[in-house]
Amino acid sequence: MAKASIYFDLENLNGKRGAAKVKRQLDTLPGVISVSINDDHKRVAVDFDTTGVNQSQIRNQLDDLGLTICGEHFEEHTM
Repeated sequence: MAKASIYFDLENLNGKRGAAKVKRQLDTLPGVISVSINDDHKRVAVDFDTTGVNQSQIRNQLDDLGLTICGEHFEEHTM
């Protein structure tokens, strides 16, 4: 398993209800290990298995939810 993390800064994450919806949607992607959301700072962190999903698929899921990504940071983890 190749593990990575991606962090997104979002413009229009709408409070706790919006954060819960984002978490539910991202959790459905195969390979997503965990989703953490800080709705106060409008940040989403996703840990994932790169053999199951890639960062473009995660980004597309956020786009499909109508969210605007204003920043992104990717980290690949060596095990």
